[in-house]
Amino acid sequence: MAKKIQAVKGTREFYPQQMALRNYIYEKVRAAAQAFGYQEWDAPFIETIDLYAAKSGEELVKQQSFTFQDRGGDFVTLRPELTPSLARMIAAKQGELTFPLRWWSFGPFWRYEQPQKGRSREFFQWNIDMLGADTPEADAELIAVGATFLRSVGLSPERALIYVNDRRLMDSQFDALQIPAEKRLDVSNLIDRRAKMESAKWDAYALELGLSQTQLDGLKSMLGDFDLWQKSPELTRLFSALEALGAREYVKFDPNIVRGLLYYTGTVFEAFDVSGSLKRAIFGGGRYDNLLADVGGQPLPAVGFAMGDVVIGIILQEANLLPDFTPSPAQILVTVFDESLRTQSLVLSAELRAAGLRVMVSPELSKLQKQFKFADKMKMKIALVLGPDEAEKGTVVVKNLESGEQVQVAREALVEFLKP
Repeated sequence: MAKKIQAVKGTREFYPQQMALRNYIYEKVRAAAQAFGYQEWDAPFIETIDLYAAKSGEELVKQQSFTFQDRGGDFVTLRPELTPSLARMIAAKQGELTFPLRWWSFGPFWRYEQPQKGRSREFFQWNIDMLGADTPEADAELIAVGATFLRSVGLSPERALIYVNDRRLMDSQFDALQIPAEKRLDVSNLIDRRAKMESAKWDAYALELGLSQTQLDGLKSMLGDFDLWQKSPELTRLFSALEALGAREYVKFDPNIVRGLLYYTGTVFEAFDVSGSLKRAIFGGGRYDNLLADVGGQPLPAVGFAMGDVVIGIILQEANLLPDFTPSPAQILVTVFDESLRTQSLVLSAELRAAGLRVMVSPELSKLQKQFKFADKMKMKIALVLGPDEAEKGTVVVKNLESGEQVQVAREALVEFLKP
């Protein structure tokens, strides 16, 4: 026997049911983005490795990217993220574009990571950004888009929440604790690891980083203060805007949310499933005002977030929030009564499609009951029978596959009868 060739590790195979889930997520993403006036765009799936080397970090470039040398000798990579491409494309036409830009995209990405629950090497990701506006209200709009998506897929605030913090507020707290600038990246990483470590080990690790006991005590007190946002003018305006946008119930302040000290410059946020088994973020993002200048463009304020399809797909399945899977997009089967009427069945199916209906025609001769059984398995609703008597009288038998009832309908009235 020939050796079976397996799929590449970390990739996914999209059988029709899995493809239906992917398309469902895409449709909900598209609806949420377009409701706020965002335009769809995309970038190349293959980029030069130099695009990521400057800003994304050595780990992404050297360990997580699918990098190879093309036939011309250049080193390229399957894109691991989209923001650098976004910055490059906007920088190239910055003088021609109308700001603020509202752009979104949903496409494939690749990262060479250890596959596990909620993470694969090949995934689809929603990216959505506003560029050219530097206000808390712009940040609130992006968060409201995320909340709109969560609501649209049936995730209530009891199931999913968006946690918000602000780098500027954190820096003011670090100033108060006299944490020097050179230690703030380490302290941010320390905060990020807090939920993943035992309390005593986390304390010991903080002291190993060079924090004093007084600084550690102050840091712990600050991380437990969930009213701290009231000291931030930006967050005060943000929450006011979220209230106006109808998204406030989905959003909570959490000083433990820290993202990319070298990347984000203001608001940061992450959405989580608060009642399920998966602890990975559904989506995350924030304000990043420096990236465009790093790729040769003029400085431009920006805010955005990204959401992979793997985590949200698992959550929706676990919460039983997916619509029922319908195997066939066609709701009508035109049966073939016998060889002499095959052509007439094909003509009938073409007439119905021309009228805007989705129609499948049986491709082979078999007993009508077998054709009905096939249509039922495909969860189709209607089967049409065009036998010798119907062909002679100019009628068609319409069989309701759910109730079993059937009725004869005149051929000229059939389209009107079948339309919902």
